Amino acid sequence: MNVFNMSKGGSGSGAGGPRKVNMNIVLIGAAAVLALMGLASCGQTIQPGNVGVKIRTLGPSAGVDPVPLRSGWHINLPGERIAEFPVIQRTYTYTRESDERGPENEEVAFSDNNALPMTADVQLVMRIDPAKAPALYTRYRLSFDQMFEGPIRNDVRSAIAAETELVSVEFLYRGGRQQVIQKALARVNRKWEPQGVNVSQLDWIGTIRYPQVILDSIQAKTKADADASAATAQVAVSKAQADAKIEEARGQAEANRLIAQSIAASPGVVQLRAIEKWDGKLPQVTGSATPFINLKNAE
Repeated sequence: MNVFNMSKGGSGSGAGGPRKVNMNIVLIGAAAVLALMGLASCGQTIQPGNVGVKIRTLGPSAGVDPVPLRSGWHINLPGERIAEFPVIQRTYTYTRESDERGPENEEVAFSDNNALPMTADVQLVMRIDPAKAPALYTRYRLSFDQMFEGPIRNDVRSAIAAETELVSVEFLYRGGRQQVIQKALARVNRKWEPQGVNVSQLDWIGTIRYPQVILDSIQAKTKADADASAATAQVAVSKAQADAKIEEARGQAEANRLIAQSIAASPGVVQLRAIEKWDGKLPQVTGSATPFINLKNAE
């Protein structure tokens, strides 16, 4: 019996050992998974086409890391975060209608040199120099979205307003708006390009929204100009026709003068012309009438 009991007890002890080892493996695996999940929650993925700026708020190296981070996954230790900036060209719009950024009315308001108000939608194509992204964040302490919605948008609006204030609404309406928008683009880039923000395009979306009274006035003026041009053209036509008649009369008079000179110089020419047209019948004259052709001379 003792042998049986010892054998049974030894068998039970041997079975408990593997169970304990398996439990330890499970616990270690769970701890590893939790650790990985915690590590993953502390990381951040920088999307392709963006560059990251590391910001530290704790420790002796607190501040903005001057070296930009490339796209990919990066760990964030306690007190660290990453701000992303686009480094490929992207198109953004400021419109009256709602867009992917929300329902806010972002149309650009401006006026001409007579303070006549107008609005328009615009779009811009821009990118950020990757090497200057940390310096941009250091200066403004804003994410790209905050900077785009704040100082960049304000400068775009200011540049357009500054250029439209130099011209009339008629200049804009008659094709000058492209010249104005290109000058506004140059204004924006003079400030932002040295800081690493390049706005390669700035364009109107659709037409400028003019006040109706201005449209009516421009259209009335356009019609008046067209009527005046038509009247001027008609006067020119009439003058040309009159000049043609004068020239025709002058030419006829000159022809008559030359004929008269010719007749005066050669009287026989008249008789010759009459003979050439004579039908062969003797002229019928009565009394003392003189025939047109002198038959004696003609003989």
